[in-house]
Amino acid sequence: MGKVTGFKEYQRELPPDRPIEERLRDSAEIHTRMLPDLLRRQAARCMDCGTPFCHSGCPLGNIIPDWNDLVYRGLWREALDELLATNNFPEFTGRLCPAPCEEACVLSINFPAVTIELIEREIIEHAFDSGWIVPARPAPSTGRKVAVVGSGPAGLACAQQLNRAGHNVSVFERADKIGGLLRYGIPDFKLEKHIIDRRIRLMEAEGVEFHTGVNVGADDMPVEKLKSYDAVVLCGGARRPRDLPVPGRNLAGIHFALDFLEQQNRRVAGLDPTGTGMEPIDAAGKHVVVIGGGDTGSDCIGTANRQGARSVVNFEIMPIPPLDRPHHQPWPYYPSRRRTSTSHEEGCERYWSIMAKEFIGADGHVKQVRTVNVQFVPDSDSGRLIPHEIPETSYLWQADLVLLAMGFLGPETALIDALGLQCDPRGNVLTDENYMTSVPGIFAAGDMRRGQSLIVWAISEGREAARAVDIYLMGSSELPTKGNYDLPRV
Repeated sequence: MGKVTGFKEYQRELPPDRPIEERLRDSAEIHTRMLPDLLRRQAARCMDCGTPFCHSGCPLGNIIPDWNDLVYRGLWREALDELLATNNFPEFTGRLCPAPCEEACVLSINFPAVTIELIEREIIEHAFDSGWIVPARPAPSTGRKVAVVGSGPAGLACAQQLNRAGHNVSVFERADKIGGLLRYGIPDFKLEKHIIDRRIRLMEAEGVEFHTGVNVGADDMPVEKLKSYDAVVLCGGARRPRDLPVPGRNLAGIHFALDFLEQQNRRVAGLDPTGTGMEPIDAAGKHVVVIGGGDTGSDCIGTANRQGARSVVNFEIMPIPPLDRPHHQPWPYYPSRRRTSTSHEEGCERYWSIMAKEFIGADGHVKQVRTVNVQFVPDSDSGRLIPHEIPETSYLWQADLVLLAMGFLGPETALIDALGLQCDPRGNVLTDENYMTSVPGIFAAGDMRRGQSLIVWAISEGREAARAVDIYLMGSSELPTKGNYDLPRV
């Protein structure tokens, strides 16, 4: 490493976020850029640890120590090459990834981890600022046509890799703009949409064809049209939300989180927020209850506060996690511990071990949520921990708007059924080890194959699926795979 003793000399530092009172007045990104001297010091904290567990912590297998060292030495172009060798879209992961690499950092055993995610973001943004990110020339055309269904991170990564292998790639997206959940599921205060547009323009210049407003499997593109392609890759995500079937669920004012987030993203983009045919959802002046304590719930909290909510309460059925790494999740595993997001910092009340039992309304609209406290005890038959209600803990909460952010059950089934694909016991598309479904020539990747997961996993799956498709079409592939860094870099 360029600074062998750097981890002893420098503390973990992050650039300041924009002040809360300022950022609540707009939808611009919260985080600020890091000054070059501070960035160099942070890169110097990367240890000469011998066995870099951050590699295994990252689903992409990013070559983290190498580009940390190169940033410390001021070799930005070389650092960019190392970064792009494994990651198609570091401008996405550098903003949105929960950084399992940092939890696996050797330094994090007893010190704060290296600021890996931030350094990653600064490398790619420095490259864009310097004009180094230009359309990559694809390999000579193979004449093979591939359809990619879905334009989220898995679909985009798969399309870019297949295009670079010389195949003619068409991406089909049923929404009116490319990006999947990056576009309409992630708030602008975490990912401004010009970042997506910048990448899409590059991919179009490289030869990828994008088609929006196309619902594959429906009347506008029946599945028979897919037969004209030599291979098909399904990257449609896992958008089927988990519902809460309790009394009063049919009251107005109770919505799935993604519907709320999509409307806000459309509003910020200057589009008709109800263009999807839904009723308008607005938190202004309302008592908001967000049910679900994950990232989606956090995004709802930040969005509700920006819309001017009167109050925001967040419920989570699971017990409150510890602040420190739990004993049953030792380093280098990604731990389930209490995390406070920037949205939480902006204002909300958080409650754990609490379960919604009933929605109570007036004039057809929700007005209250009745909850009970729960504790988890082992089931006598299966041994699994299940929630048991604690007597005399019933409580009524004011609620003019309820947002259900309890995760996702798997992919939507219409296209799966139309293609006659087999699913695994969890409802995800079943594939073999080569990402091929039960129908030859049809592949699946990302959340549609593995269930709800991380953006970094989606990119990894898209890359691996592209290599599998390339081998299927050509008999071999020069596309890189995770852990293989000796191939030509693009």
